[in-house]
Amino acid sequence: MSEQHPYEQGLARTPANFSALTPLSFLERAAIVYPDRTAVVHGALRRSWRETHERCLKLASALRRRGVQPGDTVSIIAPNLPEHFEAHFGVPMCGAVLNSINTRLDSEAIAFILQHAEARVLITEREFSGVVAKALQGMAHPPLVIDIDDPGWQEGELIGELTYEQLLSEGDDSEAWTLPDDEWQAISLNYTSGTTGDPKGVVYHHRGAYLNATSNLVSWNMGDNPVYLWTLPMFHCNGWCFPWTLALAAGTAVCLRHVRAEPIFDAIRREKVDHFCGAPIVLNMLNGAPDALKQGIEHAVKVMTAGAAPPAAVIQGMEELGFKVTHVYGLTETYGPSVICAWHEGWNERPLAEQARLKSRQGVRAPMLDGLMVADPQTLQPVPQDGQSIGEIMMRGNLVMKGYLKNPATTQESLAGGWFHSGDLAVWHPDGYVEIKDRSKDVIISGGENISSIEVEDVLYRHPAVAEAAVVARPDDKWGETPCAFVTLKAGAVASQDEIIAFCREHMARFKVPKSVVFCELPKTSTGKIQKFVLRAQARELP
Repeated sequence: MSEQHPYEQGLARTPANFSALTPLSFLERAAIVYPDRTAVVHGALRRSWRETHERCLKLASALRRRGVQPGDTVSIIAPNLPEHFEAHFGVPMCGAVLNSINTRLDSEAIAFILQHAEARVLITEREFSGVVAKALQGMAHPPLVIDIDDPGWQEGELIGELTYEQLLSEGDDSEAWTLPDDEWQAISLNYTSGTTGDPKGVVYHHRGAYLNATSNLVSWNMGDNPVYLWTLPMFHCNGWCFPWTLALAAGTAVCLRHVRAEPIFDAIRREKVDHFCGAPIVLNMLNGAPDALKQGIEHAVKVMTAGAAPPAAVIQGMEELGFKVTHVYGLTETYGPSVICAWHEGWNERPLAEQARLKSRQGVRAPMLDGLMVADPQTLQPVPQDGQSIGEIMMRGNLVMKGYLKNPATTQESLAGGWFHSGDLAVWHPDGYVEIKDRSKDVIISGGENISSIEVEDVLYRHPAVAEAAVVARPDDKWGETPCAFVTLKAGAVASQDEIIAFCREHMARFKVPKSVVFCELPKTSTGKIQKFVLRAQARELP
């Protein structure tokens, strides 16, 4: 038997010197160190970190008393409300896994997610009662439904067994709870639209959530007690992990039900908001708002944008408002932003157009990402850093998901060779910054939302007049990209663009519906495969 190394002798891992990393520890610290700081603002409602901590404890206790076990899924479909923020802590505090569902999905997609995730509980809200009720119809084992009864929203109905406040009243904030024994334990489940019709369930672990929350704080230089406006949906990669980041910084979460220019500018002025996130479409909306709405903001505001490279005009407009834009890149599979276009002070001297070009690049690895490269996906050989050679963006380390729920084959494929394969094709510049040039996955990013082209094509093929269909991204000044459908009609069949679009609206969420339809013979290879690169070029040239 070999002798133990001196550094291993008598130096055991114990509760005194080791604990699993989890962002739940941030909440406890914020409540102890800054109990009276404002944690959440929602209209006239203001809650401190002490109150927020107590409510999260009650939520965890109540869920346990309702039979929720460690490893169970608790789903939520709600706007950016205080209850949604609390769920990011209360649900995993009882050992369960939080599944925040895209509020823009149709009932069919919501039903699929609830069944695939085996949700034990669904927390929902009046605004989505219609689509949620339809999703629940026909489910063999529907979850316990809890209603958020927001006094500021009276439309819709209460469809649950009890309200969120009634659920909290069943809990006890003095009931003991423990941090996870293993930081590899799942903390959340996020569904992404990939190249197949059904969304894939991306599983996050406590360690990754802890580290990406920290990475956000460090990379954005958020400082102590930032005031953060919820323009980014909390269902997007758990709000890119910012609920946990705000607990780490003992910051203030300013809730916002709808992303509209007037309430955004009002909140920035009233609450002295200094940070918010959003897709370029949000920034474009703010740029285009009436000048009267923009008056009276005299403090610095930092903006983080992702989803598509922000156009130079958008960056210029935001910075003229005094808003400093940071461009980040990532995927649901990487906890959101894992790559950041880190800024160098020397670049401030360059012309604004040159600055905008630099900012539009995806960037370099974020502080807590362990590896980033552009490489050949088969050989894993990095491409030259010449700004011209094309390869696939790959990441590795703690900011990469555990994998896809109930999908070992796709998990293995996406993590092949010890790297996460993003599916995004890019060049690598001499300074180490990556820049996307194309997407190997046929995913359209419209207004920050991922749209599966295959899902849209499946609906088009249901139309009785359609023989063949292919959907690609068409550049759009407002949305970044929109779906463009190329359709071949059956012999003798007749259909108009308006008819095709109306048909799609009946069968899918509105944001996925093609904005334009082109009737033509589809270009194909000798083996009959549709040449989407040809269609992309045609879509770019459409008037």
